[in-house]
Amino acid sequence: MKSFIVRLISFILGLSLISFGVSLTIKAELGTGAWDALNVGLSKTIGLTVGSWVFIVGIVLIVLNAILMKSRPDFLAVITIFLAGLFIDGWLLVVLDTFQANGLWEQIVVFVVGVIVLSFGIAVYLQANFPLIPIDKLMLAIQDRLGVSMGTAKTIGELSALVAAFLFSGPIGLGTLIVTFTIGPLVQLFAPRVHKFQQRLQT
Repeated sequence: MKSFIVRLISFILGLSLISFGVSLTIKAELGTGAWDALNVGLSKTIGLTVGSWVFIVGIVLIVLNAILMKSRPDFLAVITIFLAGLFIDGWLLVVLDTFQANGLWEQIVVFVVGVIVLSFGIAVYLQANFPLIPIDKLMLAIQDRLGVSMGTAKTIGELSALVAAFLFSGPIGLGTLIVTFTIGPLVQLFAPRVHKFQQRLQT
């Protein structure tokens, strides 16, 4: 029971941190990750909140992943994307609603903090071993279907989102490249430390 409670806290805390990090990169207006840029672009072009599009795009990916992997849809992942979308809307529409980064240096600081918080949040959320965000599952589905490396599968997924984000006028910029190439190494940096801390809590 103690182990489950620790994992549940890791799951909710991780998603909250991920959502906060994403929200900060959006507020920095220097470019966001490809999938976040797509959600923002859809929100601005079609309507609905960014969090709503996190949920809608997530549902589409759950179906796509099932098709690629020739398996049943991961219905439990619906809980994950619902919470992620809810948290993002909470940060953007309530906590950070009136916040605006003034000047380039403030934008850079907000963006860097966002990337660090996002990476740390991913490391925390992965330790929970709960249903993955469909974007992460897509990488595994592409790898399984095309027989490519995990890195190549991740790149294919990111490029697909980037093209879609461009079509919907999402916030693509230098920050997009930074997010794409720094998230992985930062998660690898944080993950072992988060794992050790979680192990101490469970004992």
